[in-house]
Amino acid sequence: MYKNILVPLDGSKLSLKAVSHALALGKMMDARITLFHASDPYPRGVYGDGVVYPPFTRQQYAVLCKKATDRIFAAATRKAKTAGFDLIESAHSTSEEPWQAILGAAKKQKCDLIVMASHGRKGLASLILGSEAQKVLTHSKLPVLVVH
Repeated sequence: MYKNILVPLDGSKLSLKAVSHALALGKMMDARITLFHASDPYPRGVYGDGVVYPPFTRQQYAVLCKKATDRIFAAATRKAKTAGFDLIESAHSTSEEPWQAILGAAKKQKCDLIVMASHGRKGLASLILGSEAQKVLTHSKLPVLVVH
């Protein structure tokens, strides 16, 4: 039924739980697993009476993002190898809107299912912090499995 499952990761333990669900589904359906992480864009400096510059250059920021992404993918890949998956695809992008990056990655990687975690924020926390899972659910044309 599903041939390529996208698993967006944010580095949390909960997102690794989504990996476990995706691996179980992938194994049953002989599907490929594609891991995805979206980094925040390079921070803008704040300018006013007191000029504040970002604490690092764009190149330094790119290196930090790569290290963080590699760490996130390594944890998920270890889980996949333990489950018997030899080859896991991975993709990364930079975006101010992670939900848009997730949907873009699903399209680019030709995925037919998204398995992602939701922190389950409610009320004011949801309004302030937003819910990437909710935005993906709202805008996705693909099936989305949300793991709590």
